[in-house]
Amino acid sequence: MKIRNLRSTAFFVCLFSAFMLFAANPADAQSRRKKREAAEKAAQAAKAAQAAKKKPAPKKGGIQPFDKVITKEAKTDEGLFNVHKIDKKYFFEIPNDMLGRDMLMVTRIAKTASGIGFGGGKTNTQMLRWERVQDKILLKIISTTVTAADSLPISEAVSNSNLDPILAAYDIKALSKDSSGVVIDVSTLLTNDVKPLGLPQRNRTQYRVTRLDNSRSYVVRASSYPENIELRHVKTYFASNSPSSRADGSITVEMSNSMVLLPEVPMQRRLFDERVGWFARGTTDYGLDVQQSKTIRYLDRWRLEVKEEDEAKFRRGELVVPKKQIVYYIDRATPKKWVQAIKDGIEDWQVAFEAAGFKDAIIAKEAPSPEEDPDWSPEDVRYSTVRYLASPIPNANGPHVSDPRSGEILESDINWYHNVMTLLRRWFFVQTAAINPSAQSPEFDDEVMSRLIRFVSSHEVGHTLGLPHNFASSNAYPVDSLRSAEFTKRMGTAPSIMDYARFNYIAQPEDEGVALMPNVGIYDKYSIAWGYRPILDADSPEDELPTLRRWIEEKNGDPLYRFNQGDYTSQTEDLGDDAMKASAYGIANLKRIVTNLRDWTYTPGSDYSELREMYGEVGSQFNRYMGHVGSYLGGVKKETKTADQDGVIYTHAPKAKQKEAVMFIADNLWNTPKWMLDKEILGRLQEVGAVESMRGRQVRALNSMLEWRKLGRLIENEALNGNDAYKMTELFTDVRNAIWSELRRGSAIDNYRRSLQRAHIERLELLMTGEMPPVPAQFRQFFGPGVDASQSDIRPVVRGELKTLQSRVRAAIPRTSDRMSKLHLQDALERINNILDPK
Repeated sequence: MKIRNLRSTAFFVCLFSAFMLFAANPADAQSRRKKREAAEKAAQAAKAAQAAKKKPAPKKGGIQPFDKVITKEAKTDEGLFNVHKIDKKYFFEIPNDMLGRDMLMVTRIAKTASGIGFGGGKTNTQMLRWERVQDKILLKIISTTVTAADSLPISEAVSNSNLDPILAAYDIKALSKDSSGVVIDVSTLLTNDVKPLGLPQRNRTQYRVTRLDNSRSYVVRASSYPENIELRHVKTYFASNSPSSRADGSITVEMSNSMVLLPEVPMQRRLFDERVGWFARGTTDYGLDVQQSKTIRYLDRWRLEVKEEDEAKFRRGELVVPKKQIVYYIDRATPKKWVQAIKDGIEDWQVAFEAAGFKDAIIAKEAPSPEEDPDWSPEDVRYSTVRYLASPIPNANGPHVSDPRSGEILESDINWYHNVMTLLRRWFFVQTAAINPSAQSPEFDDEVMSRLIRFVSSHEVGHTLGLPHNFASSNAYPVDSLRSAEFTKRMGTAPSIMDYARFNYIAQPEDEGVALMPNVGIYDKYSIAWGYRPILDADSPEDELPTLRRWIEEKNGDPLYRFNQGDYTSQTEDLGDDAMKASAYGIANLKRIVTNLRDWTYTPGSDYSELREMYGEVGSQFNRYMGHVGSYLGGVKKETKTADQDGVIYTHAPKAKQKEAVMFIADNLWNTPKWMLDKEILGRLQEVGAVESMRGRQVRALNSMLEWRKLGRLIENEALNGNDAYKMTELFTDVRNAIWSELRRGSAIDNYRRSLQRAHIERLELLMTGEMPPVPAQFRQFFGPGVDASQSDIRPVVRGELKTLQSRVRAAIPRTSDRMSKLHLQDALERINNILDPK
């Protein structure tokens, strides 16, 4: 204790003396302090130099100083990772806090060779993760198809059974200047043939690709943005079945890879229900408290959330602006006269989001000019865009990029091809020109085309919001309601714009004021509300289920809210609840169009290319009507239900409707539609081919009607429902009576009918002697198991038909006076004899 006190006293004496000295001569004291600091710095520098002499030089190929790897010649693009380019090499500088983060690699063919689809199509999506193992960085492919919560014991077993494959491995070349990251050389990721990032396997198989030609492949660029990295590289492959360059046996494509940072905290999932139409994804969850593995499916949707300060308003039923709006930018390349139409199509969905409780949830903006924002890019994942592409492809599509862990849509780029206007012009002409003066010309005025562009824009945006096609939608409206101006202006021409219910071909010339196309409809509002309306008190996807199911059950049995994609009531390009009635109106309009076709396609000084195009569209539209009607034969309707709902899911088309469909095709197609064979048109378009074209159209309908699977469904219907079913024997009788009606009268048989009758005999021969090709296992869920011809009732019925036909043809020969008809019947009899008694 005494010693400590003495030391303390000495310390204070020294301190006091120093203080007095400084006070007495401050300039000298300051000078001495500076000299002392300089001496200390010199000593430290000498010590560091001595240590540097003792420190071994970095091993060749090991981790180098940053400046040794990323030299002054490097061109650096800053963003999610800093991307450095030195000569032809590319380096990623990956921050340490990005290691282990989930990322999504979206691969597209940006530019294609001739015959290989179209640019912009997505070919592969994989979740990736960059991880450090010692002095290497591994790029791993992360699977979300099998999961279990980390907190559960079974998660270890799931992890052990699903080791993440390593896509690539890279040596760490250097650490960042401040050691906050690592630098790797990723040149081989772009220059080598890394299959998940290159041409898809289906194309490699189709075109017989053997290997990459490095001499004709190169890197276009690697660009970094705040939340994504964009890679572009041209790849040339040796391909023995090239669709574009058979001379040298190769194909060249430009690949685009978008590496997107996924949210650190995934959005809460919303569980899928097949009774409502949504794009969905699935994972097999081993962590559920059930006695088997179970696949959980959840929606693809944007993250729309209520702000905390607006929750009370939302609960009161007031509309609120979401935390983050869905914003679409219109590409700078879009012609100015179409910009507003595309924006209107986007914002048409605001009414649907209002049903979900949000206002201004989706808005459209024009992309900023280079002067307004030189850094803005449509490839920046922060921006969703409508990209206007100079392409002859008559199409548009609306893909989106989603977080596979949660289904959250991160961004979307709608590809808008210039020639979609060609498609719109054809459809609008052939479906409405009979009643619509605005469509009765080779070119539409800008106001009409703007309305059509708005329609397509709205449809494609619906896909980017998560909605698939709903082909059952148009079947909800009675056919004659589509002739009502009051009804169609209030309801549109279908409950959903996501149906392929293009334009109102049912309306007749006297139906003044009728609407011609669908809008965002009652089903769309319901579907968006079901998928997007927040359920604030639900803390998990399972907590939401009672509410979601109640919303569905409130609409149970109402056809306006039905979703379906795959039965005779849910067809593409159709309208109304009765295909026969709707098609009769459509054919009446086609006849009017053919009568005026030359006038409505006339342009002074032009050739007949426009006439040829629209005449072809008339034929295509007629074929659609026949297809709509033909689907009723053997048709089965699906009404998706859960186990606690009453009634069956599958029901056969009514017997009367199936028979009506056969008679409709007989009356409108097998009784040759001579109105389609306008001599004034054909004489200007072709020297030969009209007869063969008609024969093909008639025979296709016949072969489709007497198709293995349809016959199998008729057999099953009869087995289950007896006399309430349209039986296979009735079908064969109706077909025979329709195709061979001349036999009863002994009248002349024209060229078209003779061809059709021979086709009928050939089809019967196929059914008598052939076998249905086996259905691949992966398609049986869509097409059924097929038919065993040798053990089914098909051949006994066909044999009976052939004998009946044999008798009737033999009897008709002597009472047929027309020589060509008699020769035809003699030949037909010989053909039948050879089938029944082959020599």
